[in-house]
Amino acid sequence: MRTFDGLRLHVAAYGPPDAPVTVVLAHCWTSDSEDWHYQVRDLLARFGHGIRILTWDLRGHGRSDAAPESACTIENLARDLGDLVDTHAPTGRLVIAGHSIGGMTMTALPQVRPDLVERVAGLLFVATSSGRLDTVTLGLPEVGPAVRGSLPFVLAARARLLTRRTRRRSPSIERAVVDRLLFGDRLRLRDAGLVVDQLVGCPPATMAGFYREFMHHERTAGLAAYDAIPTRVLVGDADRLTPPEHARRIAGAIRGARLLVAPGAGHMLPLERDALVSGQLMELVEGALARTQAASSCLR
Repeated sequence: MRTFDGLRLHVAAYGPPDAPVTVVLAHCWTSDSEDWHYQVRDLLARFGHGIRILTWDLRGHGRSDAAPESACTIENLARDLGDLVDTHAPTGRLVIAGHSIGGMTMTALPQVRPDLVERVAGLLFVATSSGRLDTVTLGLPEVGPAVRGSLPFVLAARARLLTRRTRRRSPSIERAVVDRLLFGDRLRLRDAGLVVDQLVGCPPATMAGFYREFMHHERTAGLAAYDAIPTRVLVGDADRLTPPEHARRIAGAIRGARLLVAPGAGHMLPLERDALVSGQLMELVEGALARTQAASSCLR
C-alpha cells in the first residue's frame, strides 16, 4: 500500500478481509515484520482463517520504502497504521499489538485516529514506552546517556559509509548492540542473527530520525482513551531500552490494564519470550471473538 506521503509499505495479510477480528502487529525500531514471526505462526495454528492478521514493515524499515529523516515520526506511523486498517481491515474488531516503536505508535493512535479506538477490542503493549525516553541510562548510570545519544548516529554513519554486504560480513558493532543491549538471559542464536541482519539493513535516516523523535515522545495522558479496553503490558525486567518503569506508566494510565514482567528478559520479547507474547495475544483474541459472537447473538 502507499502512505499519504507516497511511500510504499510492504504488507502481509493472513485470513479473510471480512473476519470478525483482525490482529494488527506493529514491530520494533530498526526491525521489520519478522519481529512477529513466532506470533503469526501461533495465531494461525490456533485460529486458522477464523481471524485476519496484518503485519507490515513500518516506513523506513525492511522491504518498505526508505523514508526521509523528517518523515520519521511516531505521528506518521500512527497515520500509516490507520490507513493500513482502512485498506486491509475496514470492518470488524481490532486487537492491536505493538513492540517498542510499534507500541509508541499505539500511544499516538487516540490523537491521530480517534475513530479507530471504538473498534479496538484488545491491546498488547510489548517492551515499549509512552514517554521520558530521554531519561533512559541503558543500565549504565555514569555513561548511559552519552552511549544512548551516540549509538544511533554511529550505526547510521556505518550505514552511510559501508555497504550492506560489507556490514553483513563483519557486523561487529551491530552484534555487540544486539548481544549487550537488546536481549536478556535466553539468547537463541537464530533470533540474534535475525536482529543483527535487520539492524544491518536499516537505513541511516530511520536510525537518526526516529531516535530524535524518541527524545520528545510523551503521550501518556492520551492513553486514557483506552480505559476499559482489555489491555496487557509486557516488559522484561532486564530491558535496557524501555525499562520496567516505562511499562508501569502505561499500565497505570489505562484503567484495567494488566502488567506482566518477564524475569530475565530483555527488549526483544516477541523473540526471546515468544510463548508468553503469543499466549497473551491469543487470550485477547479469544476475548474479542467471544464478545463479537455475544453481540451478534443479541442482535438476532
